[in-house]
Amino acid sequence: MRVVLAEDSGIFREGLSLLLQQAGVVVCAGVSNVPTLHQAVEEHRPEVAVIDVRLPPTFTDEGIRAAVGLREFNPGLGILVLSTQVDPTWAMALLDAVPTGVGYLLKDRVADVGTLLDALRRVAAGGLALDSHVVQAILTGRAAREPLTRLTSRERDVLALLAEGRSNLGISDELHLATKTVEAHIAAIFRAFGLETETTENRRVHAALTYLRIYQNPQEGSGRSTDPH
Repeated sequence: MRVVLAEDSGIFREGLSLLLQQAGVVVCAGVSNVPTLHQAVEEHRPEVAVIDVRLPPTFTDEGIRAAVGLREFNPGLGILVLSTQVDPTWAMALLDAVPTGVGYLLKDRVADVGTLLDALRRVAAGGLALDSHVVQAILTGRAAREPLTRLTSRERDVLALLAEGRSNLGISDELHLATKTVEAHIAAIFRAFGLETETTENRRVHAALTYLRIYQNPQEGSGRSTDPH
């Protein structure tokens, strides 16, 4: 896999580059600002751009805006955003503009290179890779809303994990369910959201985004339940 890194901290950029190269990833370029990021993507045509949220000159949301701009002109480019904190408004702005092949991870929660490689593979394949804290930040403060009435509590549990980009096996391990049971729950979610005619991977992405957008609407939504059944 070929990637381009955009990170203003030289130490973090070089450390991440070395880590990825040792894992077999080709790091085509490491840059520190948006203009050189665009140039590097244009020159090297990587599979994924790994972008820090806060880049010069204002160190606010340059990375988010750069990600949106890159995808507009490079439809097949995977986007993986890294940040030291979660801003749910920025996260949803990114997901609305770049609904597939996108990830949002917290730097201090990337525990090992395996986690990072898994996220890179997901976004390169057109899937989602969202840190659970990113998902929870979007849902924070919305527990009093009406539940997703078309789904059972366990289906909402499965959907919350699907929104993080978890595989069926990952959901099975987290909820201690058989994989066949997880598959049945996901099929029910697809039916409830009217996604039966989409391809499998697109249905997962669309279901996840539907879930997250519902929580942006003050009239709907409910968080992952604690119902053990």
